[in-house]
Amino acid sequence: MFEGMNMGDLGKMLEEMQQKARELEAKSESIELTARSGGGLVKVTANGKGEIIDIDIDDSLLDDKEALQILLISAINDVMKMVEDNKKSAAMSMFAGGLGPFGGGDAGRDR
Repeated sequence: MFEGMNMGDLGKMLEEMQQKARELEAKSESIELTARSGGGLVKVTANGKGEIIDIDIDDSLLDDKEALQILLISAINDVMKMVEDNKKSAAMSMFAGGLGPFGGGDAGRDR
């Protein structure tokens, strides 16, 4: 699999992958994803790391605990799915950029 590649090239490739992963992690903190449920009565916002950073609940739900719980669970589940999809997409773009173990050559390098 790594025939014809010297250890220096392999080390450089791994170093580039680690740097790219650090950049993606830092970038993910600034991404905000919002899910809504109940026609927008409940909104949950998370950052790209999966940390809930805001919850907005319409006042009309404050008297209906059961509905509030259901809508809150739904919005949280949706935003967590969005976070996972975002992470997968970022990882795929990193590997598609030639930094994957089968990228080979100088693929993904700035030209």
